[in-house]
Amino acid sequence: MNRIVDIDELRVEDIPIAGGKAANLGELTSSGFKVPGGFVLTTVAYDHFMAKSGLMDLIKEELDKVDYESPDSLQSASVAIRDAFERVEMPQDLKDEIVNRHKVMIKGKNHGVAVRSSATAEDLPDASFAGQQDTFLNVFKSADLLDKVRKCWSSLFTARAISYRQHQGFDHEDVKLAVVMQKMVNSEIAGIMFTVDPNSSKPTVIIEAGYGLGESLVGGEVTPDTYIVDKFHRKIISKRIAKQTWKYGRGDKGQTIKIDVPEELWGLQKLKDDNILDLSQIGNQIEIHYEHPMDIEWCVENGEMFIVQARPITTLGNGESEDGKVEILSGEVITKGLAASPGMVTGKVRMLRDGDSLNMVKEGDIMVTTMTHPDMVPAMSRAGAIVTDEGGMTCHAAIVSRELGTPCVVGTGDATSLLEEGMLVTVNGTTGIVYEGEVESKTKDLPPLAMTQSAPVTGTKIMVNIGIPQKAEEVARLPVDGVGLLRSEFLFTSFVKEHPCKLIEEGRHEELVNKLSEAIAMVGQAFYPRPVVLRTSDFKTNEYRDMEGGEAYEPVEANPMIGWRGCSRYVSDNYREAYMMELKAIRKARDEQGLKNIWVMLPFVRTIEELKEIQAMMDRVGLHRGPDFKLYLMAEVPVNIFMADEFCEYCDGFSIGSNDLTQLIMGADRDSDILGRMGYFDERNPAIKRAIAQLIRTAHEHGKVVSICGQAPSVYPEFTEFLVREGIDSISLNPDAVIATKANVASIEQRVMLEALRELRK
Repeated sequence: MNRIVDIDELRVEDIPIAGGKAANLGELTSSGFKVPGGFVLTTVAYDHFMAKSGLMDLIKEELDKVDYESPDSLQSASVAIRDAFERVEMPQDLKDEIVNRHKVMIKGKNHGVAVRSSATAEDLPDASFAGQQDTFLNVFKSADLLDKVRKCWSSLFTARAISYRQHQGFDHEDVKLAVVMQKMVNSEIAGIMFTVDPNSSKPTVIIEAGYGLGESLVGGEVTPDTYIVDKFHRKIISKRIAKQTWKYGRGDKGQTIKIDVPEELWGLQKLKDDNILDLSQIGNQIEIHYEHPMDIEWCVENGEMFIVQARPITTLGNGESEDGKVEILSGEVITKGLAASPGMVTGKVRMLRDGDSLNMVKEGDIMVTTMTHPDMVPAMSRAGAIVTDEGGMTCHAAIVSRELGTPCVVGTGDATSLLEEGMLVTVNGTTGIVYEGEVESKTKDLPPLAMTQSAPVTGTKIMVNIGIPQKAEEVARLPVDGVGLLRSEFLFTSFVKEHPCKLIEEGRHEELVNKLSEAIAMVGQAFYPRPVVLRTSDFKTNEYRDMEGGEAYEPVEANPMIGWRGCSRYVSDNYREAYMMELKAIRKARDEQGLKNIWVMLPFVRTIEELKEIQAMMDRVGLHRGPDFKLYLMAEVPVNIFMADEFCEYCDGFSIGSNDLTQLIMGADRDSDILGRMGYFDERNPAIKRAIAQLIRTAHEHGKVVSICGQAPSVYPEFTEFLVREGIDSISLNPDAVIATKANVASIEQRVMLEALRELRK
């Protein structure tokens, strides 16, 4: 095997001679992915250098003396070994070979080179070695290139690398290092991509993006944008835009420097939506090629996308509890960030700053730092949990924590300023929340298998309507998939009892938020982790007037049923602040108790404009649509049917309110006994069924779901059959109708399948 080979000559099976990074770059190049060109100094060159230098005897001697539990001992051995590398001259024949190949690569142009370590025991399916060997950017001169090669070789013996190999059971003598030399990509935007969620293995692509060179993201020095893409439907399902004020770039003399980002770009989305989707597609193709979920580094220069690294994801969670239990926490939240590595730990804060001894982090301590870097791995391996100011899901802290199985929260922005040395805190790496003290933990059993097995299995989800929060624990034992309708107005009457505007005028904002949050959490906890769809308040003016203090705030309407209700109330100046308190209560329950199963449904949505305004209000309080937060619209006004295609852009699905929909299509007051007796108010009317069928069809064309939470399925079995045949996604029922309707749905689904089979046989 040659000492030097071109990247495009390598394949993934060449890891023993080219290392993981180089072998994967060659594999990507040969498969048609755009990779910056270059060449690789193979392990044959490393062996040649080691044989000529006689360094291996010194390395063995130093490693034999190491106390692997002592950071100081590891550091001492590392310094001695790396100093020896610096003193030994590189063989002249190897120098000449490297310099000549470098000249061929740059073709006389003043083009920078990236010099990257590629160890034979990195980028493997079961070990990441994240950031452990050195990388050097913007290398121009041949003499500097030779110096950087020597430094890459010696980085095989950093304290962090020695410790990690020992921890993972790799023999130090068996691990060798190749060096990649690639044309430097001076990226405007760079980042990292996971082709599945590493915590839960959900089929979502996670992309992180930042300005400049990608080193700032990998090192956790900045918090990047995070985009989550549904890999099967090519749809962006959430975006988290981060503020970035500086980046790494090339200086006037070719060196890598920090550069200020223009202020007008600080808070902008780094990648356009089309680029996000295109990048996710590249990730999918790479995953298909490797037949394994992948961790990919990418960058963009002059609008051109390059892949600069790909490796298997070494740690994949399944998002499920091993013992069928989940932990629900309640306590005072100190800070929040990205849930980078799951698990929950209580311990004392140990603040670790650059220059501090790693020995200060003891077994079980909560390690808090601005960012982690590879030198900190020995301390990270002892920590009970890790919390950082900066970083994203793919930064060093996140990757190493997942591999160690250590709970981790990254990108808090303020952990080092809010947490204090010695403070007792609880870190929930599953939800990304840090609580004060040892929080109250409630262990909750997941829905018992016996319960779900005793009821028939249905493709159509069966949900339940909840009216009384205090009954939630009892109702949660039913074989349902969650709560399809929790009415917020019932929470007001049970827990608040006074008109919300009265509480606000009296300065009792916090009391209002706390009472509502308590009621919401009661239901959320009972059904966790099954979803609970909370319909925000839909009192009519006459009902609000009946609340304590209500007469001072409510007008008298001739027809409250089609008056100032639902979304029109939320966007009005007279009620906007009260609705903001309701939204804050929802966020409090979701964030402080980790109840991400609480979603929102908006009632009586008349226009796109009011929907946009309400979404802006939700954004202001921190409720953003994504994998863990869905927004549904009640479909109860005919405009929801006629303009369903436009409403689809702003929601995740619809829930049919069959009572109001019937009332407004038929022009029949639902409270009128006369019209009711005459048969005008009947959800089975062909006009109502036609409207529902049209909504289901349109919603499905746009990738949205449709439920129904009206009374009709609980009352009319034939109406349920109509819904199932039209392909409704879920049916939400009153508790007393769940068992019978679930059996009916199962029977209908079986009948539909039999009919389809008979049709095929004709």
